Amino acid sequence: MRRFDVCNGDADGLCALVQWRLAMPAEATLVTGLKREIALLERVQAQPGDEVLVCDISLQRNLAALQRLLAQGVQVRYFDHHTADAIPEHPLLQALIDTRPTVCTSLLVDRALRGQRRAWALVGAYGDNLAQVADALADAAGFTPGQRAQLRSLGEAINYNAYGECAADVHIAPAALYPILLRHPDPLQLIAREPVAAELQALRDGDLRQARALAPYWQGEGGVVHLLPDAPWSRRVMGSFANELASQDPARAHAVLVADAQGGYRASIRAPLQSPGGAHALCVGFGGAGRAGAAGIDRLAAQQLPAFVEAFAACRWSR
Repeated sequence: MRRFDVCNGDADGLCALVQWRLAMPAEATLVTGLKREIALLERVQAQPGDEVLVCDISLQRNLAALQRLLAQGVQVRYFDHHTADAIPEHPLLQALIDTRPTVCTSLLVDRALRGQRRAWALVGAYGDNLAQVADALADAAGFTPGQRAQLRSLGEAINYNAYGECAADVHIAPAALYPILLRHPDPLQLIAREPVAAELQALRDGDLRQARALAPYWQGEGGVVHLLPDAPWSRRVMGSFANELASQDPARAHAVLVADAQGGYRASIRAPLQSPGGAHALCVGFGGAGRAGAAGIDRLAAQQLPAFVEAFAACRWSR
């Protein structure tokens, strides 16, 4: 019997998997990638009796591959918080799917493990821009304000590292970062002992300074649209910049679009933190996907930009 661990390469996916494997150690083949690499179950070539653990990749985008694995006699445990129209009912599938905007996959794994690795759950939640939820959990668990700040910085740095069009865009591939994280039962130990945390934070800070220096492309009462150039730094920082904007201006929605080599755009959308619903519905209209509070579009043609801005401006965000 073989095991496969499949996760998104962002903070939420990696920290969810780290929690599980710290609590349930086992040899497994890791399948992960950059933030936009979502159809990861297609890469799993399992056999009857094998086990697959899935963390933080859309069930909707992986439904065909999931059904194939179940039909082959593969046992699948699935944790996720992205929108899913239908969850298959199958004796080999254990699915914990919760799409509420105050939940992320790291918190779902924390729930399943009854808080055994709470510090790593906090890192994942901070990285997924759930600062208020994470702060409340951290306070209840007895973390000091200084420790909370360190966990938040680490989560934001890990999340930042997942954004890019190719491996050359990022500082370290998520598959290489994961075993570094897993070496440390306590993420505060990782911060003290591993240089990669400070390296990622420094790179993120530099990229954010460049993004902040650019004026918005469009802004209105309900939201702001930013356009970033076709460059490695902008591809890396688009998610961090969108999260920062959302945190600083929680009453408005935010869209960060990065130009691509084909003359179009890739987009990260954040619903207002005060009304965190509607991002997925907006992005679906342009071929994208995600969840209620945060979603994305992999390819927006240049001629679609005016229509996107019009739809974004007209969007009625919901709780």
